[in-house]
Amino acid sequence: VQLQASGGGLVQAGGSLRLSCAAAARTVRSSVMGWFRQAPGKEQEFVAAITWTGGIIAYADSVKGRFTISRDNAKNTLYLQMNSLKPEDTAVYYCAGWRRGSYYDTTSYDSWGQGTLVTVSS
Repeated sequence: VQLQASGGGLVQAGGSLRLSCAAAARTVRSSVMGWFRQAPGKEQEFVAAITWTGGIIAYADSVKGRFTISRDNAKNTLYLQMNSLKPEDTAVYYCAGWRRGSYYDTTSYDSWGQGTLVTVSS
């Protein structure tokens, strides 16, 4: 397994969680890493992406101002700090390593973690 996401759980609306994604060294050296999520009955959607040097590429409009993506290359770990969580943030969250193409498309990523479930209660 190249990527392993963790940190999900059950939280009340307004609460916070921090997701982590531990990566094999050769995977985290992907120039771009991203987070995606998939809510029940919905397609997988882009959440955020970050460059090798920590530059933020983009956030989905739905999470801007509430989520922060970061990475620690020394620890081969990607993070997603999620604040002010809403019930609509409930989803399985996946980390991924970018290969080529649009940063917003799942098909541009060729390394995927197994996902971690985030449930936000109202």
